[in-house]
Amino acid sequence: MKNRTKFSIWYFLSILGGMLFLEALFFSGPNVKELSYNAFRDSIANGKIEHVVIADDKVYGKIIKSSTSIINDTTEVDSTDASKRNGLWKIDATGKAAPWRIDYERRKEDLSRQFYVIKLDDPDLILDLQEANIDYKGIIENDWLGNFFSNWLLPFGLLFLIWAFVMRRMGKAGGLGGGGGNNYLNVGKSKAKIYAADAEHLVNFGDVAGCDEAKQELAEVVDFLKNSEKYTELGAKIPKGILLVGPPGTGKTLLAKAVAGEAGVQFYSLSGSDFVEMFVGVGAARVRDLFTQAKSKAPCIIFIDELDAIGKSRSSNGMSGNDERENTLNQLLVEMDGFAADQTVIVLGATNRPEILDKALLRPGRFDRQVQVDRPDLNGRLMVHSSKIKLGSSVDLEEIAAQTAGFVGADLANLCNEAALLAAREGKTEVEQINFTDAFERVVAGLEKKNAVISESEKKTVAYHEAGHAIVGHFTKGADPVRKVSIVPRGSGALGYVLQAPTEDRFLMSKDELLGKIKGLLGGRAAEQIVFGDISTGASNDLEKVASIVRSMLTVYGMSEKLPNLSLQKEGQNNFLGNGGASHKRSESLEKEIDKESLEIIATCYEETIAFLNSKRDDLEKLAQILLKKEILDEQDVLEILGPRAV
Repeated sequence: MKNRTKFSIWYFLSILGGMLFLEALFFSGPNVKELSYNAFRDSIANGKIEHVVIADDKVYGKIIKSSTSIINDTTEVDSTDASKRNGLWKIDATGKAAPWRIDYERRKEDLSRQFYVIKLDDPDLILDLQEANIDYKGIIENDWLGNFFSNWLLPFGLLFLIWAFVMRRMGKAGGLGGGGGNNYLNVGKSKAKIYAADAEHLVNFGDVAGCDEAKQELAEVVDFLKNSEKYTELGAKIPKGILLVGPPGTGKTLLAKAVAGEAGVQFYSLSGSDFVEMFVGVGAARVRDLFTQAKSKAPCIIFIDELDAIGKSRSSNGMSGNDERENTLNQLLVEMDGFAADQTVIVLGATNRPEILDKALLRPGRFDRQVQVDRPDLNGRLMVHSSKIKLGSSVDLEEIAAQTAGFVGADLANLCNEAALLAAREGKTEVEQINFTDAFERVVAGLEKKNAVISESEKKTVAYHEAGHAIVGHFTKGADPVRKVSIVPRGSGALGYVLQAPTEDRFLMSKDELLGKIKGLLGGRAAEQIVFGDISTGASNDLEKVASIVRSMLTVYGMSEKLPNLSLQKEGQNNFLGNGGASHKRSESLEKEIDKESLEIIATCYEETIAFLNSKRDDLEKLAQILLKKEILDEQDVLEILGPRAV
């Protein structure tokens, strides 16, 4: 590929300077002196003007040759005349001035007698010229060539050069893959980033941990790209499209790059939003350009992140409010059907909302295989990210992995980075266990506000509130152990918190365990009610979680007493985003029954929590008073104060 010539603004400056020089050379008039109008009128009156030419805005003239002129037509210079031998010209052997020199001096003198005057409104000028017997005439100036150059060619030429310069810079500002980026002339080009097969920044399966099943599924794709003959000889066909589904941050993009790195093929990476543009038809054009490039570079991999941006199910209500997105989706469907048998182009897609994708996109022949990329298991957590930092001897990775149940890859990477930053801030040469503990609290609860000033009454309310959470959580069967209790304000807006972390991965929870979780969340408000006879706003976040759990019990898990075994969640709803997802439409009477039972469950749990805390009133007082003194209690402190926890 030929290197592009570097472009510089100095090119334009050089061209502009050359144009100005040419204009001065060819279009500028002779070096004629200017007279004032008074001097011009005096010269007319004194008979010193030979002739004049009257133009539109100027009067040109020539002064009569003086009798003392150095040279006239018949001048012969005597070499003996010292007054003539003044160095102005050379004297030949005959004592006469050289003819060429006489001609030069004659022209020079003739030019020196020329002048011009800015024309004024003088009605007597013509009469005075006639009286002085001065030859005069009028002309109409028509410098059309100079005017055309200076008024048309030069300005438009400069505008064209500036436009070309701006367009070139905009084209260079574009993305990889020939997309042209911001250049509107290349708006239909694909904006995919292209990674070469030998790119250093590509990863492999060794950089991915905690999703062994997904790697095993994708290893077949890698083997096909490397040894396609082994499959084609048996008549097998590799899936054209593979969809990676899972919660945000689980490493779907990383896994796709690992496939390209393992296979050693070219990798096209872009997001679903890269196809979207304000111009009609651009999305479809970019899809066509992407697949045209990919087919010419086969075998290769196309990775479309956030596929739901263009793959959302097409509307069936007859409204055409988003035809551009649907046109882009239609073009994608056509291109995925258009692969020839000998074109090993594999499309990888990633989404955390597979339930909203168009059914035509998921049929066999397109994205016909779905690979679940779930949260890393106990063995996979921290294996990769912790290997990149310098660990101290006190670090217990098994304990950290147990506490981080439910963390995705992005959360684990953030946790390790925060621990390393805290260790560096303290001047340590290695990351210790305490750094991981502090980083975990910072990630979960926010940054400590040690200098926050709260009143003694509020601090006392917070202490009893958190003590209520801790006691109910500590003695509730099946609940996660209490790791820490704090009444130090945090950046998340909490004036205190109770940290409960699991000791193992949990995939199922019983109804009793969910009810116990609800009671633990209500423990703070119940403690306030018992001690102060009043409640505060500190339980707002607890109540939100309670409402969410109760709602899921009745509408998702079928744990209702009045409507048993009824789930109102839509088919295929994965709820990766953790927002409850969409649900079936239900009647007003059914909604009333659900609301009524929700209130009954919450009221019953609250009454039982108050009764339980009344039975543990001494422990509540003891724990709250110690909290007011120490502000922070760890797991060992809680065990010493409350005794063994319920199992």
